Amino acid sequence: MTKRTTDLPDARLFLDRLTLGKPETQRRFLAAVSGGLDSMCLLNCVLDWCRDNGGTVAAAHFNHRLRGEAADRDEAFVRDYCTARGVPFLRGEGDTRSLAKRQGLTVEEAARQLRYGFLARAAQEADCAWILTAHHADDNAETMLLNLCRGTGSRGLCGIPAVRDNIVRPFLQIPRAELAAYAAAHGIPHVEDETNDEDTTARNLLRHKVLPVLREINPRVAENMARTAAVLIREGKALDLAAEEVSAGARMCPNGLQIARSALNAAPAAVAERAVLDLLGRVCGHRKDLSAVDVGAVLAVAGSGRTDMEARLSCRLMVWCEGEDLVIFRQSPPAEPVPIARGETVRFGDWTVTLAAAPGRGESHRLSLPEAAELSVSAWRPGDRMTLPGARGSRTLKRLCADRGVRPWRRDGLPVLRADGRPAAVPKIGMDVEFTPQEDGTAVFVTFYQETEESDT
Repeated sequence: MTKRTTDLPDARLFLDRLTLGKPETQRRFLAAVSGGLDSMCLLNCVLDWCRDNGGTVAAAHFNHRLRGEAADRDEAFVRDYCTARGVPFLRGEGDTRSLAKRQGLTVEEAARQLRYGFLARAAQEADCAWILTAHHADDNAETMLLNLCRGTGSRGLCGIPAVRDNIVRPFLQIPRAELAAYAAAHGIPHVEDETNDEDTTARNLLRHKVLPVLREINPRVAENMARTAAVLIREGKALDLAAEEVSAGARMCPNGLQIARSALNAAPAAVAERAVLDLLGRVCGHRKDLSAVDVGAVLAVAGSGRTDMEARLSCRLMVWCEGEDLVIFRQSPPAEPVPIARGETVRFGDWTVTLAAAPGRGESHRLSLPEAAELSVSAWRPGDRMTLPGARGSRTLKRLCADRGVRPWRRDGLPVLRADGRPAAVPKIGMDVEFTPQEDGTAVFVTFYQETEESDT
């Protein structure tokens, strides 16, 4: 085995390739420096590279306000180190626990959100082209193992990207042991984050309990996993190109898109899955929170051979068949239920609903409503059933809408007039026989009117 040197040649080669043939403005770096061993090695390595190649580096430190005096100590350490070496120092801070509570995030997720937001602002302030972080091969191995435990696909096994937008990670192929040797050889000081020794997070458990066992099997496990991730990235790019050819046939429609079911059904499973994820991301505007369950549901609908199948997905997405096409649609947030009384007109989404003694402009139904009934207008609910005049029995509102060609995305916006929670009348569907006016009873007209009515065909 070739002995590794202690001047981090892999990192220097990474920076050479990153800036090759690019203008001087692309040699301005912002290093994220916590004060720990990894980030201090990063700062020193980039300082050396800049001295040899005419670049500049600034240091950015974020105080997450999680560790009290220890966090203040780390900030002071980084500031003093940078001041002594003439390195511009930028600092930021944020209330991590407050953000986590407010947005329902884990502390780790909130910390990352705050930290990367600060780094983006700091890079602009310092006029830096690149943001550098000190993630190394062991970090990458931990991420791959975490994703494997979560049941990820091959994307998750690609680990941490070496380059994403303007965020780059020169150490990603380097094991932490090599960084420790580099720090010792060059006398690089650092501070220790005492929380790294606690087994209170999944990542720390992997670091302290799992990776040591894997190193007993193969001391170069982190480097080998990094090479595996690189192979998966290359293979993933090939699959992405094939998936793009499939998804390129999609056509935009209001609030969504549609694609021939045959295009997905004919593609190999790995390609079809990526194509579907691309389509869902395009409709949703992002891929966050879209899961393998969503992808599987879309492919199940596409391959069902039925024209009446639909599925609800994450992020208010829906998918259904329309002839030979598959439609992916993003619903608007449902309108809130509103109370209504006789003689009133209420607004529900883009509909107006009126209860009056005479029919009005729009679709009207004559009803007999119990005097003491609690009346309201809301969206349909999965358990809703109606018995229409002349029908042999009740049917679900979902089924009734499908029978009348009311597309799912229209169905979810329909106003349902309710009496004590029961559906009494729905536009495009009709009224329930339970509310049929009696000869001697007092009737009221419900009128549904949509300001801009479009064809359902």
